[in-house]
Amino acid sequence: MTDESFGRRITKLGALADPVRRSLYRFVVDQTQAVSRDQAADGVDVPRHTAKHHLDRLVDEGLLDTEFRRLTGRTGPGAGRTSKLYRPADAEVAVSLPHRRYDLAGAILAEAVERSLAGAPLEASVHAAARDAGRTAAAEAPHHDRRGSELGRVGEVLGRHGFEPKVGEQLVLRNCPFRRLATEHEGVVCSMNLAFVDGVVDRLGCRDLEATLDPEPPLCCVKVAPRRSPEAPAADDPA
Repeated sequence: MTDESFGRRITKLGALADPVRRSLYRFVVDQTQAVSRDQAADGVDVPRHTAKHHLDRLVDEGLLDTEFRRLTGRTGPGAGRTSKLYRPADAEVAVSLPHRRYDLAGAILAEAVERSLAGAPLEASVHAAARDAGRTAAAEAPHHDRRGSELGRVGEVLGRHGFEPKVGEQLVLRNCPFRRLATEHEGVVCSMNLAFVDGVVDRLGCRDLEATLDPEPPLCCVKVAPRRSPEAPAADDPA
């Protein structure tokens, strides 16, 4: 997670630190349809102007969305004024330390199940789905100067997905975004991690790099290093 994205998430969650704002947010979330300022104010027993201030702050932070419609349900002359209504935002906000991406793991595994139901072997389906997800992650990442080191470019993409890369002679991943899953399903998750990282390397065109399984707890089980060239045959080996 980048400092910028982490800061945005903390700011959003910080907006809920105020008890009145938190109560208003919970009230809106608990309703089956969008509510007006008056309804929210009555629901948590605060003045209307107080509700307006806090509701608009929640909108600014991306926690609530707004819509405009007449509460009477009528249209045309005499139908009444259009009201500003508040409803929960579609986006989800979560912060975990260290960063976890169980949503990504779920998406990969769901795709793998679909492939398996279509007739592909399950293990191969997980590998293919994870590799495709890695390629997509690399394709969707902001374009950076291709003159940068290959390890650095791979690290930038993986950093956006919670791997906390550290670039040296090789790329070490200091965090597993799927840690909790890995403790119970190590083989599946490590294989998925490897395929995901391999997909990133492949999509970035880093042909001089290779991703390998190299467990070193508490680090992620995958490392990325310069590809080893085939060893030259010994002098007494037959040509």
